[in-house]
Amino acid sequence: MSLVSGAQRSAELCSLWERTYHEGIGPALSICPWWSVRIIATGRAPPRNTTVDLNSGNIDVPPNMTSWASFHNGVAAGLKIAPASQIDSAWIVYNKPKHAELANEYAGFLMALGLNGHLTKLATLNIHDYLTKGHEMTSIGLLLGVSAAKLGTMDMSITRLLSIHIPALLPPTSTELDVPHNVQVAAVVGIGLVYQGTAHRHTAEVLLAEIGRPPGPEMEYCTDRESYSLAAGLALGMVCLGHGSNLIGMSDLNVPEQLYQYMVGGHRRFQAGMHREKHKSPSYQIKEGDTINVDVTCPGATLALAMIYLKTNNRSIADWLRAPDTMYLLDFVKPEFLLLRTLARCLILWDDILPNSKWVDSNVPQIIRENSISLSEIELPCSEDLNLETLSQAHVYIIAGACLSLGFRFAGSENLSAFNCLHKFAKDFMTYLSAPNASVTGPYNLETCLSVVLLSLAMVMAGSGNLKVLQLCRFLHMKTGGEMNYGFHLAHHMALGILFLGGGRYSLSTSNSSIAALLCALYPHFPAHSTDNRYHLQALRHLYVLAAEPRLLVPVDVDTNTPCYALLEVTYKGTQWYEQTKEELMAPTLLPELHLLKQIKVKGPRYWELLIDLSKGTQHLKSILSKDGVLYVKLRAGQLSYKDDPMGWQSLLAQTVANRNSEARAFKPETISAFTSDPALLSFAEYFCKPTVNMGQKQELLDLFSSVLYECVTQETPEMLPAYIAMDQAVRRLGRREMSETSELWQIKLVLEFFSSRSHQERLQTHPKRGLFMNSEFLPVVKCSIDNTLDQWLQGNKSLCALCFLDDTGTRLFCSNMFSLESKTNLRRSQNACGFNVSRMGLPGAQTTSSFHLCFSYSWGDVCVHAYLSGQPWEESQLSMLACFLVYHSVPAPRHLPSVGLEGSTSFAELLFKFKQLKMPVRALLRLAPLLLGNPQPMVM
Repeated sequence: MSLVSGAQRSAELCSLWERTYHEGIGPALSICPWWSVRIIATGRAPPRNTTVDLNSGNIDVPPNMTSWASFHNGVAAGLKIAPASQIDSAWIVYNKPKHAELANEYAGFLMALGLNGHLTKLATLNIHDYLTKGHEMTSIGLLLGVSAAKLGTMDMSITRLLSIHIPALLPPTSTELDVPHNVQVAAVVGIGLVYQGTAHRHTAEVLLAEIGRPPGPEMEYCTDRESYSLAAGLALGMVCLGHGSNLIGMSDLNVPEQLYQYMVGGHRRFQAGMHREKHKSPSYQIKEGDTINVDVTCPGATLALAMIYLKTNNRSIADWLRAPDTMYLLDFVKPEFLLLRTLARCLILWDDILPNSKWVDSNVPQIIRENSISLSEIELPCSEDLNLETLSQAHVYIIAGACLSLGFRFAGSENLSAFNCLHKFAKDFMTYLSAPNASVTGPYNLETCLSVVLLSLAMVMAGSGNLKVLQLCRFLHMKTGGEMNYGFHLAHHMALGILFLGGGRYSLSTSNSSIAALLCALYPHFPAHSTDNRYHLQALRHLYVLAAEPRLLVPVDVDTNTPCYALLEVTYKGTQWYEQTKEELMAPTLLPELHLLKQIKVKGPRYWELLIDLSKGTQHLKSILSKDGVLYVKLRAGQLSYKDDPMGWQSLLAQTVANRNSEARAFKPETISAFTSDPALLSFAEYFCKPTVNMGQKQELLDLFSSVLYECVTQETPEMLPAYIAMDQAVRRLGRREMSETSELWQIKLVLEFFSSRSHQERLQTHPKRGLFMNSEFLPVVKCSIDNTLDQWLQGNKSLCALCFLDDTGTRLFCSNMFSLESKTNLRRSQNACGFNVSRMGLPGAQTTSSFHLCFSYSWGDVCVHAYLSGQPWEESQLSMLACFLVYHSVPAPRHLPSVGLEGSTSFAELLFKFKQLKMPVRALLRLAPLLLGNPQPMVM
């Protein structure tokens, strides 16, 4: 058996390491918990498990190949810290590592803190300490972090900090500083972030000049010029973001014309400004002459035009970016620049982007469409006039640029048409890679276009975790070797991270600021190896954070405090493409962008409706989404959650029972589980509502509890169950005359008064479905029971207590209970004291001068109330019932009674006049009238 050589095993390990190296970018996007995995550069080769080490010297690897891996790991760690966390300057400095090998991770950590807005709390002195160390990674992370934290503020302290690292912003007589090239690139992008959308003239003028900065003087600015020019173009685009032709005060700069010259080439303009003397000294290494090097300036100028005229639909500028329509002109443009031109043109014509294959193909010039070849053909046509390689490469790059613009247009929307269109092109590019004539286009070009389309797919389905996109990412992840270099793996893992952005809680925005951030992060030129920053600074890949926004809405049951499923009705505002429309979503779900929505409603039938009106502002919903998106919902009576009853069969059965009020008496406690899952209500039904043998008198109480429980679960008022029971128990204690205090009676009286009030009755007429929390049938029963109990106590049983003999003057001559003759005065005093009521009755055979009388006696309730009203002492044993009577009927205190005597009134009208000032209820006065008028029959209203 032949064994693989050590060099081959090392090369295979290096390929696998390149695939694994940049997985830190994936966790940074998806915020996974495994960000801090130690980077290992060794492996074992089967079948002998021979140890292979990349650091052994047997294979040529880039120096410091783990530097950016550590940086990305640090960013992933910092992004796990929520923006709402309480972090101060001391905490940031305290977490600085003591070991030098962790400095790169800490540099990424600082950038992540800035992206989350925490670096605004870092003290200026601490920033100075970090920068004076001279560590390149730390400077890059800190400058980008503080710039992102001060996005669009034009903060002067941060401007001074960044200007130190940009020679073009320093005075010509300033001391020359040895600033690393990558730090200058980060500082230029930082200027664009700080001045985003401000159209600041001086900043725009400097950045415009820096796009075409010539090499020199002497040996300066000779390496990695492409990344600096691109950074200047991106920064200029951010400063003038979306202003279009309304660049006030910049007409003399001729910004669009200058950018167009940087894009197509031509003679270099005379360098103006305070640094013109500096650029007179030529470069000793690069000889470009007076011609613009479009290989350096074209990407930055193209994207600057795209950002300045973003969404302006300016067709004159868009025509500058149209792909050449002749073979002669195609030979003057690099194919990958056609991708950028197509992308820029579509971003300017934002409203023309359509999610279908026909629109994508419409961006391809006619000469390419007519002469395009099928890569599946075995033999290619021969032509001396046409360069098939140029046509094929131009075709795939233009398609990739249109797909990328489609991803920007529908980022975070989960638009099905856009997804199907992009998925089709992704499948096509995967087919082209295995086609017989793939070498005509070039595997590298096809892999680049496939990676761009995959990123576009991930943008459209951002945060959704779409399975088809995940399958594509997994398939491409398994590919190693050949043209599959580090940069393509970086793109695939970025797509995977965007697909699960924020663990499925975040999505992408399509605002101008977000598009600018995504252009910086998803620049479609990928590094060749781990330390490659020639065309694009790797740290800029993390600026996607500025385009991410929380949009996950999670319904939470307010009773159980657990997440649940709920049906949402989302209403979209009308646009030029569609009228106002409604869509149903099952939450938890990612909401569309809020500016597209008119309202969001929690729709029935299982949960109570809840409306969020976005036409009055989105701040309330934004605050909900920023706090984990928790939206509390209330389950309706007779309904079960979607988890307990996915098909809704049990809920429909419960609805049928709930709508039949006649079933209240026949309500069985066993069916309570069809109405609610509250453990307290289930326990109440188990222990208090189930009948047992020989119930006897307890049957009435069991029926009451069952009826009350039925009322609570069907009317969505389970919290009123204790109130029902408390009122019933209070009425029963009053009936047994065991109520020791009147507080409970006071509460019942307040409820009854509100129930019978005019305002409540008018409300019932206006809103019949909005009644009391308590059953309207229960309260009248309570009122009747209290009235009957107090009336029985007041009236008692009338009985004959004595046979009296009185003369014509009313003087009692003899009484069987008195055993003595008394004077008229003493008799009246005795009558008043004991509460006797003397009724004259004519008896047969009675003398004319005298007659027999029957003396009737009444219960102690009558006596106590009469004594109370007369200001005389009463029986102590009846004190509690007397207090209940007085409280319930609002009888005033004796000191508030009329000064004139209460007795002696001959009519109810006269009695009513005496109590007029006391505002005593007529109902209570009717019950007192028999005592005060001498009428033994109570007058009840």
